[in-house]
Amino acid sequence: MYGLAELRLFAAIAQLGSISAAARQLQLSPAAASAALKRLEQGLAARLLQRSTRALRLTAEGEQFLDHCRQALAALDEGQALLQRGQQAASGLIRLAVPSDLAHGLLSQLLDEFQQAHPHIQLQLQVGDGLADLLRDQVELAIRYGELADSRLVARPLCRSPQRLCAAPAYLARRGAPRVPAQLAEHDCLCFFKAGQLDQCWRFYRDGEALEVTVSGPRSANDSALVHRWALAGWGLIYKAELDLHEDLRAGRLLPIELDGVQTETVSLNALYHSGRYLPMRTRLLLTHLQDGFARPASPAL
Repeated sequence: MYGLAELRLFAAIAQLGSISAAARQLQLSPAAASAALKRLEQGLAARLLQRSTRALRLTAEGEQFLDHCRQALAALDEGQALLQRGQQAASGLIRLAVPSDLAHGLLSQLLDEFQQAHPHIQLQLQVGDGLADLLRDQVELAIRYGELADSRLVARPLCRSPQRLCAAPAYLARRGAPRVPAQLAEHDCLCFFKAGQLDQCWRFYRDGEALEVTVSGPRSANDSALVHRWALAGWGLIYKAELDLHEDLRAGRLLPIELDGVQTETVSLNALYHSGRYLPMRTRLLLTHLQDGFARPASPAL
């Protein structure tokens, strides 16, 4: 039979890549560590590690079991900590993956509020518009626009935001504004990457039917905040969530453009986490705070 000690040993071996290093960390003799690992493998009826004279690596079964092992240990550690500290404040580190533009806008304000309410919780942000590998990057929550494509992830809706087509006053004074979707081909359109691909297909709706327009322009980037700055500098048209643009629209730094006969797309903003990963209390608190924050009447989201 195996127990908690064997699980902790296996997790340490996977992290350190060495049975002897894990034994030292857990204050075990190498022989005791090897015996504990053998008990675990016998109890599971599976080989977890492939040993050779040069390296130690996880088997396919070991990789599969490791994620569940870490979840179980995290849940047990949190339960023990809750019992020990009673009603003391939540603490620890939360790793977040967030879109670059949103990180500098409303989300930043919500994170400020959260840490003021929970000063013992630390936040580590992975800022960018690429797809985060939640398991590989040890990200607990990823904030992303759009529909869920990965069945291994759970999506908790935060809000919905209409897309806005807009440009800086300087660009419109120089080039004028398009009036119909087909005229977008005559304009400089600033594009950025979504889900790892350059988004040059802007979607609108006419009488409930999708209308997709292929656009191009002098600049594109994998950073939506940079593309936003280019639009402010007058380099071209931008088409993105009002949630990211509302401050500049309100201040007149960007001007909205209405195309005849079509409506803009509405996009969803979700908090994503891995379906098989245990969410600590601190992460659940943050998720609730974000849902409440984006639902406020003052929020530009729907």
